[in-house]
Amino acid sequence: MPKSMQRHPIDSELWDDYRWHLANRIVTVDMLRDWIDVTDDEAKAIEACAGVYRWSITPYYAALMDPADPECPVRRQAVPRLSEFEIRPGDDVDPVGDRQYRKTNRVVHKYPDRAILLVTRICPVYCRHCTRKFHTTNLDGTYFGDGEALPFDEDIAYIAAHPEIRDVLLTGGDPLSYSDAKLDSLLGRLRAIPHVEILRIGTRFPVLLPQRITAAFCEMLQPHHPVWVSTHFNHPKELTPDAQSACDRLLRAGVPVQNQTVLLRGINDDVDTMRALNTGLVRARVRPYYLYHCDNVTGVSHFRTSLRAGREIMRRLEWSTTGFAVPEYVITTTIGKIRVDGDHLSQAGGTVWARNAPGETVRLDLPDAGGAH
Repeated sequence: MPKSMQRHPIDSELWDDYRWHLANRIVTVDMLRDWIDVTDDEAKAIEACAGVYRWSITPYYAALMDPADPECPVRRQAVPRLSEFEIRPGDDVDPVGDRQYRKTNRVVHKYPDRAILLVTRICPVYCRHCTRKFHTTNLDGTYFGDGEALPFDEDIAYIAAHPEIRDVLLTGGDPLSYSDAKLDSLLGRLRAIPHVEILRIGTRFPVLLPQRITAAFCEMLQPHHPVWVSTHFNHPKELTPDAQSACDRLLRAGVPVQNQTVLLRGINDDVDTMRALNTGLVRARVRPYYLYHCDNVTGVSHFRTSLRAGREIMRRLEWSTTGFAVPEYVITTTIGKIRVDGDHLSQAGGTVWARNAPGETVRLDLPDAGGAH
């Protein structure tokens, strides 16, 4: 427990219990003031979130925030800002095409041999840069086709009826918001489908509340192997001993762990931070997998950098560290994830075009992004 960053003592037994953190999530300005010096901008943004965007912060993640510095990279990822309410040209509530490729209440089938299963809209912390910000945090959003309360029968039936699907990613929201028993049942139903070879879980719990990665959870996963976990560290400050221990428990249970970082303005958009993050991940035996260019999601655009800036970071990173400590830089579009290199992106005037492997093209809205080159 990072006591040096706490303003009030908490019993260590409670601190180690993820259920305590979930039950005591920070959801009001007054609660937040127990942890940080809330600025006027933050207070006004929290008030403006009512009925628009959800927000909550686990005590664990709040303890990582610098109480005096509003530019703290952890704080900026978790505490609302008024910038979220600025609508910019090119902003889109669904730039990755979830609704376009949704086949059932929960299944999004975008790529030929893999599909995602949207398990829940609940997260322990609602990241301010979320690519599904509208779907997961707008109180009247359209995350599910018909609602989270519906059973999974239709979704499982769709996957079972499509033998080309060999890889299923459970995502959300955060699937680990569910109990072990509920996840065990869901994974069992998917594992019973003969053509489903790989199960993946996309979760930020190792970052936001690593106490959730219990020995019991890891044991529950083992009968469902091969199971992979994709997590989401964005800054070396998040690579705490607790977070590394959570990843170690998964690895020792035979669960490969890979990381997906989002390039965020003012948080990790410099080579020193990115190098420290990725070499730290490698030391923890977590594979740096993707570096995502920040999507043009409504309410997120203030985090976007230019493609030029991202490419320069990648160029310097490739030269200055181990090859497998360098993630693949991609941008997510309605035609899939596109590598930001080679001839996958092209520019004509001020317009950037992306092309995927099958040859489909899409125009990218990159206002204030500094161009493709």
